[in-house]
Amino acid sequence: MEIRTTSSRTVYENRWMAVREHAILRSNGRQGIYGVVHKPDFALVIPVDGDDLVMVEQFRYPVADRLLEFPQGSWQERPDADPEELARGELEEEAGVRASSVRFLGRLYGAPGTMAQGFNVFLATDLAPGERKLDPEEEGMTVHRIRREEFEPMTARGEIVDGPTLAAWSLWRASAGLEITP
Repeated sequence: MEIRTTSSRTVYENRWMAVREHAILRSNGRQGIYGVVHKPDFALVIPVDGDDLVMVEQFRYPVADRLLEFPQGSWQERPDADPEELARGELEEEAGVRASSVRFLGRLYGAPGTMAQGFNVFLATDLAPGERKLDPEEEGMTVHRIRREEFEPMTARGEIVDGPTLAAWSLWRASAGLEITP
């Protein structure tokens, strides 16, 4: 290992996250500190309905903007939930749809330089109406249908800027051999 932790302490914690400061020893013998944000892993779902992608738009406080994203989230009350169960739950809670078919695409990290959080990406197809159940933090979240062929032009225009959404899209493209078909 290139860096070894010699001690660790929590410097901040709330219901959603913890910030830990680690005293480290580098492979060259020099000491240092490293701050790491710990949050539960989350699931991200790419819902495909024919030629449409089902996306949500919500206000993201840290960047003070509304972002268009694939449904994604974690359950603070059940941080060890089965990833597929979490994906199905987030899809229905946020977008109001259920999927008959959910396929695991892979696991990614959104900000490995500062966070220990990872996320599992799923492709959801054979969609049917479900029941939305938004959390208080998701107030004002809206659901949008985006034509698949519009996703990349919207990204190029800066209309889709959520990192996990873009990473999941790339993973789907790679897993589909650059053809985006469910």
